[in-house]
Amino acid sequence: MKHKAAIIKRKLEYIGMLPFVLAGRLYGKLFPLKEPTNVFLFYSSADIGGAPKVNADIADCLANEKPLIIFSKKPKNNGHKELFAHHRVLDLHSKIDDKRFHFVNFFYRGVLASWINQSERPVIFGGECIFFYKMLAHVKKDTRRIELCHLDTWLPYSIGFIDLITRRVFSTIKLQQQVEAQYRENNVPDEFFGRLSFVENKIDIPPYAEVQHDILEVVFIGRGSPQKRVPLTAAIAEKLHALKAPVHFSFVGDVENSIDISRYPFCKFYGNVRDEALMKRIYQESDVLILTSAFEGLPLVVMQMMAHAKVVLSTAVNAIPDYIGHMDNGLLIRATEEEAIVDEGVALIQLLLNDPSLKIKLGKRSRELAIQKFSGEVFCRHYRELFQLPCR
Repeated sequence: MKHKAAIIKRKLEYIGMLPFVLAGRLYGKLFPLKEPTNVFLFYSSADIGGAPKVNADIADCLANEKPLIIFSKKPKNNGHKELFAHHRVLDLHSKIDDKRFHFVNFFYRGVLASWINQSERPVIFGGECIFFYKMLAHVKKDTRRIELCHLDTWLPYSIGFIDLITRRVFSTIKLQQQVEAQYRENNVPDEFFGRLSFVENKIDIPPYAEVQHDILEVVFIGRGSPQKRVPLTAAIAEKLHALKAPVHFSFVGDVENSIDISRYPFCKFYGNVRDEALMKRIYQESDVLILTSAFEGLPLVVMQMMAHAKVVLSTAVNAIPDYIGHMDNGLLIRATEEEAIVDEGVALIQLLLNDPSLKIKLGKRSRELAIQKFSGEVFCRHYRELFQLPCR
C-alpha cells in the first residue's frame, strides 16, 4: 500500500472505533496501573523464534525500568514463555485477538492509551506486532514510539504508520536500505529518513571448543513454515544419503508441518526444543547449519552458529550475505530454482567433506565476526540510548 493511501485508511478506521476507544480511556482512568511505568513493550507472543528471543533480550536490557509487556496474539506454542517469566506481562490475546468481537480490541486500545498517557515520560516499543501499530494513534504526542523490524514482509503494512513512529530500528543494514528505497518511491519527506536506525541483535558468546566427528553433522534449526523451505533441506539430506556420503542430518523445530518425517529414517528429528542445555549441546556438537529459506532477516540461529565457530550454509537471501561471505566465513547457495538449490547444497557439503580444514577455517572466521558484532553490552547500550535511558 502507498504511504498516503495507507494514512487515509488509518484515519477513517479511527473515526469508526472512537466510541469504544473513549470507553476504554474512561476505564483506564478509573482503574489505573497499580505499578506505573514509563516503558510499554508490545509483542505478539512468546512463540519459539528469533524475533521473540530478541524481544526478550530487549526487555532484559530495560529490566530496571520495570516495563509492562503486552502480548496480543494467540500463541502457537508459547515456547519462549520462560524468557519473560521475570517480567510483568499482560497477555491480552484471549480478549483482543478475535475478529468476531473486534470492538473489544478497540476498547483495550483506549485502556492502554490511558495508562500510557498517565506516565511522565512514556516510551512504547513494538517488535513486529500489529497491535503496536494500532496503538500509535491513541497515545499522547510526546510519547516516544520505537519500532523494531526484522523482515521486509512487514514494510507494505508499516508504511502507513511512519508519521507516528519516533524511531524505526532494523536488525539488518539491508532492511534499512529497503526502507530508504521505499521512502524514495513514495516521495516521503526527508525528515523521516533521519528516524531510521540499525542495531545488531545480541547473543552470548560461548567458549571456543573444536569438535571432530567421523561424519559431518549438519543441522537445520527453525520453524516448519513455508518461508524455511524445509523440503529442500530434506531433499539435500536424501541425495547425500543415496550417495552414501559420511553426513548426518538433524532437524530442530516443528518440521513435521512441512515434511513427512517418516520418509527420512536416516535423519534425527528433535521437534521443538525447550531445554536450553540440550539446545546448547546441539549447537556445540553440530558442524554445519543449513538453511534453504526463501527469505530471511538475520536469524538468531545463524548468529549462534557463528559464535560457536560452525559453518553456515545458506541460500543467499536478504541479509544473509551481509554476514556470511562465501568461502570467507561460510557457504552460500546462489541458485534460485528449487532443484538447483538442492544440487548446489549437495555440492557444497561435498566440498566440506573433501577438505576438512575448510570447515575449521570458515568456523573460526565466523566466530571472530560474531565477537565483533553481537556482544550483549553493545546491544543494551544501543537500546537504552534509543529509549533515552541512562546506560547501566
